[in-house]
Formats: sequence, structure tokens, C-alpha cells
Amino acid sequence: MLPKDDLLKAVENRDCLARVLDQADQAIKTWEIVVTDFLTPPEQMEATALLQRLTDVHSLAWGGYPQAERQRLAIARTDIPLDPSQIPLALLTVGGNFMFDPANHGDFLGALLGTGLERGKVGDIIVLGERGAQAIAVPELVDFLTQSLIQVRSVPVKTQQLDWDQLRVRPPQKKELTTVEASLRLDAVASAGFGMSRSKMADLIGSGDVRVNWKPITQPSHPLATGDLVAIRGKGRLEIGDVAVTKKERYRINLTRYA
Repeated sequence: MLPKDDLLKAVENRDCLARVLDQADQAIKTWEIVVTDFLTPPEQMEATALLQRLTDVHSLAWGGYPQAERQRLAIARTDIPLDPSQIPLALLTVGGNFMFDPANHGDFLGALLGTGLERGKVGDIIVLGERGAQAIAVPELVDFLTQSLIQVRSVPVKTQQLDWDQLRVRPPQKKELTTVEASLRLDAVASAGFGMSRSKMADLIGSGDVRVNWKPITQPSHPLATGDLVAIRGKGRLEIGDVAVTKKERYRINLTRYA
């Protein structure tokens, strides 16, 4: 039996991590690959770090495509190889004519959860504008969703399973850049990285739209460090690279933006 109480000390997502530890214990005892529900990025980070402390198991995350935000973890004994094909996922289309009643990510998520679906059973939702959306879900709920998800907002929709070669996700665009700033404040660095005014960035931060390492940050003065990840929904992600101090005691910061 794993020492759960010791392992769960100081974790933020305690309920989720407790379930992950139970699944790790199951993987150790049964010699089978055990797969979690979809985890949020903060849950993934904590779960992966926690599992790395265990010598008997290893894990692999996959959500259907490389930059997927919500992913499932496969957990197995260390001598059992893991690859993405061992993580069951299904791709669904939620198709309809949204020309006169546009739907956003929250509308599609609300419709999915309105069927009684638990949040952990659905992964990323890719909104396709007037044509509807695609959603990634656990395979065992495909039949239920094809019958139950019939409307989003006022629009009738048809939900059906797709082959993975029909996934409509474009590869992320990667841009390397360097900025020199007086400080490592979130508003200063992020405004340079995302190419917007500092006041606009401060507004986004204050409204809770900016996450650092997947945690919402509402203080523009929040300090950044090498390795931090800044994300804004709809605008991509910014990775903080090497930081050097110039002769004028300013900070030269290498950034990588994924859009």
C-alpha cells in the first residue's frame, strides 16, 4: 500500500491526486496499464511529479494531439512500456449551422455537461466556427453522446464519431524572441511576448484571463522566472527561457511563443 498521507502533503489538487495514487496502487498490484480521466494542466503537473517519486511506476500523458491541454495519464509498472496508443480516446464532431447563433467553447462545454457528463470524461474542445466543434472524450461514452447531444444554444446538432485523421487542429506556430525589461513582472514580460500594450495585458491579468504554470494570476507584478509558462486562452502560450542581467542592470529575456 502506498503511503498516501505522506505523498499528498502540500499538494493543491488533493482529491484528484488521491485518485491517481489509488490508480498507481492498482497498476502495481495488477501489472496492468491503468488510465485516468482527463486531467487539467495543473493536475497533470502535480500527478506527474508525484508519480516520479514512486520507483515502481511510470506514466505517460496524451490528449489526442501534442499540444492538447486536457490529457489522460496512463500509469504502469516501470518495466511495462507505455505509448499513446494505450490511452483510449475518441474524437467526436458536434456539427450544426452556427451562422446565425455562434457558439463558443463554453457553449459546447455546457451542452456536453448538460447531458450529465462528468467534466473528467471530456478532453479538449476545438471550436470550428460556423460548422460547430470537435470534442475528445472517453470512448465508452460515444454512443451516449451521439444520442444525447442534440442541441447547442438554439442550434440542432448531430454528434458522431470521427476517425483521427479528421482532427482539425493546426500545428502550433513557434516564434523565438528576446526582450529587455526593467523587471521580470508578468505584465511587462507578457506584453512583450504577446505583442500587446502593457495596459491591455494588465487588464487581461486583472480579469483572470492569464495563467502562469496553469494557475490564474491576477497580480500584474507577479514575478516570472526561467521555465515559467504563461497562457492566455485564444492567444497561445509563452515560455520563459534564459534570463541574463545586462550592464545597465536590466533583464534580457529569451522567450518562445506558441500561437
